[in-house]
Amino acid sequence: MTTIWQLQEAKNKFSEVVDAALTEGPQLITKRGVETAIVISYADYRRMILYQKKLGDFFLDSPLRGSGLDLTRDDSPVRDDIQL
Repeated sequence: MTTIWQLQEAKNKFSEVVDAALTEGPQLITKRGVETAIVISYADYRRMILYQKKLGDFFLDSPLRGSGLDLTRDDSPVRDDIQL
């Protein structure tokens, strides 16, 4: 479970925040009640970066690839009868 720290408390107990990130998981920092930052362990960060994909690869790996879904662009002229 993520612990929520107010910014001033997190500043005063920074070592404790870092230790909690290492042992308990992400630590949420708020500023004036607004979620502002997350402290995570370096191992969690590396894992998150490792599994990122390029957008093109994401679409190539999509289960919809080869499903027959028509993704061609509609070249019909713009409709003039629509008022926005």
